[in-house]
Amino acid sequence: MRFSSTRIVLQLTLLTLPFGPLACSGGAGANTPAATGGGRGGQAGPVPVTVATVERKSMPLEIRVIGTAEAYSTVSVHAQITGQLTDVKFKEGDDVKEGQPLFALDRRPLETALLQAQANLDRDIAQAANAEAQAKRYLDLAERGIATREQVDTSRTGATALGATVEADRAAVENAKVQLQYATIAAPLSGRTGALMVHEGNLVRANDTVPLVVINQVSPVYVSFAIPQSQLPELKRYMAQGALRVQAAPPNETGPEASGRITFIDNAVDQTTGTIRVKGTFPNEDRRLWPGQFVNVTVTLATDAAAIVVPTAAIQAGQQGSYAFVIKPDKTVELRPVEVARTSLAESVVQRGLQPGEAVVTDGQLRLVPGSRISIKGEDPQKVAP
Repeated sequence: MRFSSTRIVLQLTLLTLPFGPLACSGGAGANTPAATGGGRGGQAGPVPVTVATVERKSMPLEIRVIGTAEAYSTVSVHAQITGQLTDVKFKEGDDVKEGQPLFALDRRPLETALLQAQANLDRDIAQAANAEAQAKRYLDLAERGIATREQVDTSRTGATALGATVEADRAAVENAKVQLQYATIAAPLSGRTGALMVHEGNLVRANDTVPLVVINQVSPVYVSFAIPQSQLPELKRYMAQGALRVQAAPPNETGPEASGRITFIDNAVDQTTGTIRVKGTFPNEDRRLWPGQFVNVTVTLATDAAAIVVPTAAIQAGQQGSYAFVIKPDKTVELRPVEVARTSLAESVVQRGLQPGEAVVTDGQLRLVPGSRISIKGEDPQKVAP
């Protein structure tokens, strides 16, 4: 028993020996950079950052979506009579004017039908005139007691029937003239032609399923897009105050955006997507927008003349919400919770949390903690107004 107790005491002594040096080094460990935050801007030196100044300026209230350009009007050109296509008077992709001849069909059968109808009309007019003269003679004879009343009625009936035949012949002549006009197919509207479906020499049929050509009116042009139904009341409220301006531009295209006006709001919300369809009308005189093309659409509802604006890069997302690092007069940073009202491209409108004139960090936030000292990249720190 005495030997076992001695061994236990020796083991306890050995176990307590390593804790002596560790306890002695505790004072030195308290002054390391990790303990004071020097590794993130403490004793290790200031953290280089990029800054920007909070501004108060005019900012538009916008809706940004993706839309599609649509032809203002589309017409599929069909033949209204059956015949051989003898001439095509345009090239694929040409711009045509309303009333401009596009196709010509074989006119000879139609001209023959018109001549025949005109001849029938002339014959029946002569017969009707003769019948009318006979009816007058029988009426005169009946008054003198020579002709019977039956003969008078028969002659009058014959004259009336031939008069109706003349009217039918006149209608046939007019129909033949219309059919002859159908032999020349003109553009029903001004626009741009598409691919030619039928070429010269082919037989075309009246109201065939395949059109001869499709014409799209591209000046003006529609831009169709959908907005969430939650934004519909706001859109209607601003439309009641006046026409709303809408801008559109093809992706990755430089230059100013095309400008138009909202002219249509659909009469129902799409329940499958929770959106409603809206259309804007654009003059499109420069032909920048093309039917079927995807475009970036911006609807300007109103303009806030005194918005507090910061670069979007200054806004960070945390577990407690959005925040920004604000530079204090001693060149340290303060973590400030902010509330963002909306974002427009590279700028954000802050509803609360920042004041105009304050400087915020836009790059280098990952190395910062509240109280970190900073230095400004490529700029004299004295120029940054806190």
